[in-house]
Amino acid sequence: MSNLMEPKSLDPVLLARDIGQTKIDYCEILHEGSSLFRHVRGPSSSEKLHRFNSITKSVLSLLIGIALERGELPGLHDPIETYFPKLDLSGKREVTLEHLLTMTPGWDWPEMGAWGGLPTPMTDSPDWVRYVLSRPMKHKPGKRMCYDSGSSHLLSAILQTTTGLSSAEYARRYLFEPIGIERFRWSSDANGIVIGGFGLELVPPDLAKLGQLMLNRGLWQGRRIVSEYWIAASTSARYHTYDHIGSYGYHWWVLPQDEESDRPAVYFAMGYGGQYLFIVPRLELIVVFASTLYKRTFFPYRLFKKWLNLEEDKPSALLPKR
Repeated sequence: MSNLMEPKSLDPVLLARDIGQTKIDYCEILHEGSSLFRHVRGPSSSEKLHRFNSITKSVLSLLIGIALERGELPGLHDPIETYFPKLDLSGKREVTLEHLLTMTPGWDWPEMGAWGGLPTPMTDSPDWVRYVLSRPMKHKPGKRMCYDSGSSHLLSAILQTTTGLSSAEYARRYLFEPIGIERFRWSSDANGIVIGGFGLELVPPDLAKLGQLMLNRGLWQGRRIVSEYWIAASTSARYHTYDHIGSYGYHWWVLPQDEESDRPAVYFAMGYGGQYLFIVPRLELIVVFASTLYKRTFFPYRLFKKWLNLEEDKPSALLPKR
């Protein structure tokens, strides 16, 4: 058995000491719906909009799940060429929505390599969608997960095409307003496509509302917002690629349960600069970080694992590492 620490045993004095000398603007730990710990760096840190970078991807995943349930998207296995009839997708006709969600379309996308963690070639191009779809194929779709903000942007473009609403407006109507998120900002590219991979700004305490929605398996105060199936499907580990982060589901990161060590399953959203939303279903635990740590992105992640005495990640032998 592991020495996993129970949430109620966390020492707020030690937590505050860990956080105090860093640029963590906001941190909150909620257990069984009650706040156990809250850190606010400055007088307005909990009130102003904060950019959550790639947490945007996980929010977009929720929107895809909502659109599927509403019948606005026909299915995950539809080829993406259906949605881009005017573009040449030769060599990419096997790529599906599911490949985009798992970041396994197979095209050459060295975001975590030569591009230094940023999709700068895409953002420097005049047409982001066209740029993504122009990338040469490197692997067969579904064979390898490579971190890919371009896939996320295509998902946003597809959502807008099928619903007739911008992704931001769709989020407002069907996700944010129903759970009490009133203030947000979500940027678009030059062609009016809301950025799928980053750019969402929220008030930090509202991130915990999204965590509570996930913990409640898509229910909010008795109202169904996202299907229970989608919560389970999107937070199931499907590919393991980056040992220092974890496995990947449908735009959510996952640390699978380890029965040998009694480590519980954890799933989380992560954004560049130290933005995190952790959910530990077995412990009914939610941990939120809003940070300005662009040279120490993983510092809050290490704190989270330290606080709960989580063991080092052990990739599941059941997941493809390709």
